[in-house]
Amino acid sequence: MRLSNDQLKRRLNAAGLAILALGLAAALLIFLVADEALPDAVGYVVAADGKSYPVAPNQSKRYMRDLERFGGKSSVIFDEIDRWFASLWRGKSLGVTLGWLSAIAALALFLFARWLPPDRK
Repeated sequence: MRLSNDQLKRRLNAAGLAILALGLAAALLIFLVADEALPDAVGYVVAADGKSYPVAPNQSKRYMRDLERFGGKSSVIFDEIDRWFASLWRGKSLGVTLGWLSAIAALALFLFARWLPPDRK
């Protein structure tokens, strides 16, 4: 059975609405429940107040110097991009990322449904 374009438009709009609603609900839930993601620590610094704070590799001068020595400036740039991309999938950032992805997917379905020509009567 072949669907008419009007039926297909209704189904695409319903699917887009479902993706948007479920995606934003899941994103909000993740954002509210998740803790802030801790960076990958190569060491710890003890402050004057006695608390210890993790030191990320990109904050260590030795790590950055070795990375640049072995791979050049492009290696440092790619390391920063890789760490940024990996941070999108942890903690509260995951909720924000999921919200944006669901909004983009829903928008794509809405635009595709709008692009379909109407049925010939």
